[in-house]
Amino acid sequence: MIPLRDSHPTQLRPTVTYTLIGVNALIFFMELFMGSNLKFFIMIFGFVPSRFLLQIGEGAWVASIIPLFTSMFLHGGWLHLIGNMWTLYIFGDNVEDTLGHWGYVVFYLACGVAGCLAQLLFHPASQIPMVGASGAIAGIMGAYFALFPHSRILTLVPILFFVIIEVPAYVFLGLWFLLQFFAGAFSILGSQARIGVAFWAHVGGFIAGFLVLRLMMLVKARSPSQA
Repeated sequence: MIPLRDSHPTQLRPTVTYTLIGVNALIFFMELFMGSNLKFFIMIFGFVPSRFLLQIGEGAWVASIIPLFTSMFLHGGWLHLIGNMWTLYIFGDNVEDTLGHWGYVVFYLACGVAGCLAQLLFHPASQIPMVGASGAIAGIMGAYFALFPHSRILTLVPILFFVIIEVPAYVFLGLWFLLQFFAGAFSILGSQARIGVAFWAHVGGFIAGFLVLRLMMLVKARSPSQA
C-alpha cells in the first residue's frame, strides 16, 4: 500500500519535515560519490547491534551512542530513500503541526533511537549495519495513528493491477503495523541477512511514536500558560 495524500489540514508550514527530507537527500547524494569508501562509512555510522553491545561493555559510550542518531540519516538505495521520504512528507506535517517545530525534532530523534533499540532487542548478535529513517518515520506513523485515526488516506493498492482507494488512517496504519510485526516475528525464525529489512525497528518506532506522543501531549497540557 502506498499513501498518496491524507485529508487532515495543517496550519504550520512543515519547516522541519522539509528540512529532514533535504538533509536525508543530501547525505544520500554524498553516499553516491563515496565509491569504495561507502562500505567503511556505513560500518562506522550505521547501527550495528553486536558492536553497540561490545562498545557499551567496554565503556565506549560516545562511540556507541553516535550511530543511534547518524544511522537514521543514511539509506541503502534509491527506493529506500524515496519510500521513507515520501511517507515522511505525507504524515510528518500533521505531527509537526501538533507538536511544534522543536517538539517535533525531539520526537523524531527519540523515535529513531527507539527503532534502533528495538532491533537490538530482537537481533542483538547481528553484525549487519542498520541504516534508514524508518524507525523515526514509523514513530510519526504511530503518532498520526493516535492523533488522527479517522483521517482519510488516499492509497494506491497493487492488487493484480493498481487500485486507488480512500481508507481511514486507522485501517491503513493498523494494517501496516501488523505486517511489520508479523514480518519481524518471522525474521526471528530466519536469517536477517537474507531478509535485509529491520522490521523490529519499524515496530519499535511505531510503538514509541504512539507512546511518546501521548507523553508529550500530557506534558504540554500540564505546562502553565504564559501571558
